[in-house]
Amino acid sequence: MSVSINISSLTKRYKNTEINAVDNISLAINKGEVFGLLGPNGAGKTTTISILCSLLKATSGTVEIMGKNLATDLYEIRSKIGMVPQDIALYPNLTAMENLNFFGRMYGIDAKVLTERKKELLHVFGLSEKAHQRIATFSGGMKRRINLITGILHMPKILFLDEPTVGIDVQSRTVIMDYLMTLMDNDMTIVYTSHHMEEAEKYCSRVAIIDMGRVIENGAPKELIHRYSECNNLEDIFLEITGRSLRD
Repeated sequence: MSVSINISSLTKRYKNTEINAVDNISLAINKGEVFGLLGPNGAGKTTTISILCSLLKATSGTVEIMGKNLATDLYEIRSKIGMVPQDIALYPNLTAMENLNFFGRMYGIDAKVLTERKKELLHVFGLSEKAHQRIATFSGGMKRRINLITGILHMPKILFLDEPTVGIDVQSRTVIMDYLMTLMDNDMTIVYTSHHMEEAEKYCSRVAIIDMGRVIENGAPKELIHRYSECNNLEDIFLEITGRSLRD
């Protein structure tokens, strides 16, 4: 199985801080897998994923994406990745269709292909009848679905998702995750952060649990459950190794 993302000794320290937000992380993520980054608030998940999709620069370490060095081959890499941030990245005063047109042109998608992709994805996510309504009028779940569509319009080879199902109803969450699983048929690699342990256990081929910027456990969910024989599921393992104290 070929490696899609190779992370070596990745470290990030923000200015005027004394600890690393990401602390010497090394991981290999395979082509076509769903890889979950799990951890408490402040563990370093968003910082890690922001570095991988070039929104932040690492303090040290290297990242290779599809065999290309993130530091030197950024332009070539960016055309092959998609990013769906935790915060809604849409223009609220534009309609859903206007947002998709803007992002489609930004990706350089052929007009005919873009028309077909918009029609397909709006239908899949139950938004065809809302296409010409302003984003500001949408519910939280509808915004999440459009937010996701903007990240997959160009069918990236690698998709980064930061809490793609946070704060939405079970129906929207199920539609989003079920569709994402179909993308694996096209060998798309998906890297996502989540607080939903049951969701990660169901959908991820492998997970890494991180805390205080470090990887403290990783592997396939079933392997981890077998390894921690006293635990019944991924959530039990998560609490076992990260503790039960509140995080801000």
